[in-house]
Amino acid sequence: MSGAQAEEAGKEEKGGKAQQPQQQASAPKKALKWGIVHVYSSYNNIIVHVTDLTGAETIARASGGMFVDAGRLEPTPYAATRAASYAMEVAKQRGIEAVHIKVRAPGGVKARTPGPGTQAAIRAIARSGVIIGRIEDVTPLPHDSVRRKGGRRGRRV
Repeated sequence: MSGAQAEEAGKEEKGGKAQQPQQQASAPKKALKWGIVHVYSSYNNIIVHVTDLTGAETIARASGGMFVDAGRLEPTPYAATRAASYAMEVAKQRGIEAVHIKVRAPGGVKARTPGPGTQAAIRAIARSGVIIGRIEDVTPLPHDSVRRKGGRRGRRV
């Protein structure tokens, strides 16, 4: 065998599969139904709201107060977990298979960090079995100054 013939024989052995046309999957991929989970988390409550991709159509909604009795327990991780798992259960029944998560704190002149239940809510959403696309923070932040409530002389106690 000459050198060129040996190379061709080696290519056939190694790359014989690459020269054959690859077979396409018989069933085309099914498009996922996406939704957006809006998680509003303050130090007083947590609200989990599932919408369609436009944000206009509400699919499911739950808050911390729906699952605990005392008002001081509304923002806790326990209430957040229960609220998120309930909202995702309803959303899955309505066909949502994948979600983007938007986390929001009060913002503006109020607290700019989300409350204590945020991470628990995100964990509950992940455990519910849906695919998570993006997690983003959408807390409203002023670009200049915003007047605090209380008037010119401040809050009089």
